[in-house]
Amino acid sequence: MFQKVQIIGHLGRDPEARFTGSGQQVCNFSVATTRTYPGADGAQKKETTWFKVVAWGKLAEICNQYLHKGSKVLVEGRLVVDPTTGGPKIFKRQDGSAGASFELTALEVKFLDSKGDRNDADDGAPAEQNGHAPAVTDDEDIPF
Repeated sequence: MFQKVQIIGHLGRDPEARFTGSGQQVCNFSVATTRTYPGADGAQKKETTWFKVVAWGKLAEICNQYLHKGSKVLVEGRLVVDPTTGGPKIFKRQDGSAGASFELTALEVKFLDSKGDRNDADDGAPAEQNGHAPAVTDDEDIPF
């Protein structure tokens, strides 16, 4: 059996990187995806879903180096279920409403911001091709 999930969204906060006891780098960041649709009353409705993304190894290093709060990304990975619920992590928002958070183990991350969209426009980030930064996967040799 096989599963693959793709999401496109914006980072909700700066990535957080650390190292495991064995020295492997891991990077965590959250991605919000928003769907806009017309409601029954004709007014535009917004539905936001949050994903916790975990990247490992070289992919974690690259994500930590080049991503920041607000970055637009495409993440391709494997869905990780909450062992206690068998589904997403359920939480209560500050206003008391229920929310859900899904976790992905990233296999590939594509940086979708154009050079003009980044806060630090000339920071040595990967060269863009066709208006987008190249994809970074956890099993590629990165030339920079």
